[in-house]
Amino acid sequence: MSLTAGLTYTLKISREVSPYGYFLTDGETEVLMHYTELVGSKPVVGNQAEVFIFYDSEDRIAATMKKPLLQLDELARLKVADVHPRLGCFLEMGLGRQLLLPLSELPESIAYRPLPGDEVFVVMKHDKIGRLVAKIAFEEELSPLVFTAPASWQNSWVEGWVTKTLQMGSFVMVDGGVLGFGVYGLIPSSERTKPLRLGERVRARVAYIREDGRVNLSMTERKEVGRIEDSERLLAFLKERPGGGMPYSDQTEADTIKQRFGISKSAFKRALGKLMRDGLVSQKGNWTYLNEPSEGADEE
Repeated sequence: MSLTAGLTYTLKISREVSPYGYFLTDGETEVLMHYTELVGSKPVVGNQAEVFIFYDSEDRIAATMKKPLLQLDELARLKVADVHPRLGCFLEMGLGRQLLLPLSELPESIAYRPLPGDEVFVVMKHDKIGRLVAKIAFEEELSPLVFTAPASWQNSWVEGWVTKTLQMGSFVMVDGGVLGFGVYGLIPSSERTKPLRLGERVRARVAYIREDGRVNLSMTERKEVGRIEDSERLLAFLKERPGGGMPYSDQTEADTIKQRFGISKSAFKRALGKLMRDGLVSQKGNWTYLNEPSEGADEE
């Protein structure tokens, strides 16, 4: 038989060649297992060894006794070890060497691409000349593994990994914990508080559980909770401003609000409305000012 990179074989240790290592054979093909690829006690010529086949740094077929985190056609979540602007991402695969996730697999927008420490769901494949590479695991690979979100998740905060990120939103594999692999979810762009990278760890609220068991997510609190938190943040901001005023009002552009406070204009208006109803602020033109405390307000 011929040896295929990405698979595990039980091979016979045919001979030792110092200073390189051991040659192993399936009866037809020989492959080198370098001394650095040994695990445990020194092998005995004539015995058998279970090894993983890969290509070394010089594109030569090689063997290792180390156990990879995935094999050919298998799916796993791998950590990004390094990023190369022209090649792509290098992923930790459990062998002391990295697996390339080619640039062609990454989002076109640099803002959406992974950074070291991010973790991406991938499938191990061969490139055109047979070398091992990673391919992004998309919905067709992930869907058979997920479970239906329980009703108890409604409005709860969950965590997961971004599996795909687009201008319209980011898809997330929500942690399954003891329940299983995970739940498939979507954070629409309107519910993101920032751009999300492929492989980024994200915390979000389950805003809606769909009939198919998937979830819609939001990175913001429910409106009634968010209104209180946002109003407290605006009030604290005004108290730190000279003269207690800020050049923002319900007429300010949405992009400016988002950039300055990290919330949508509708959330800003809800928070501002609460402060005005409570008599804490007022608007003059395009400015918002703290109201002067009424006389006796500090008295018991």
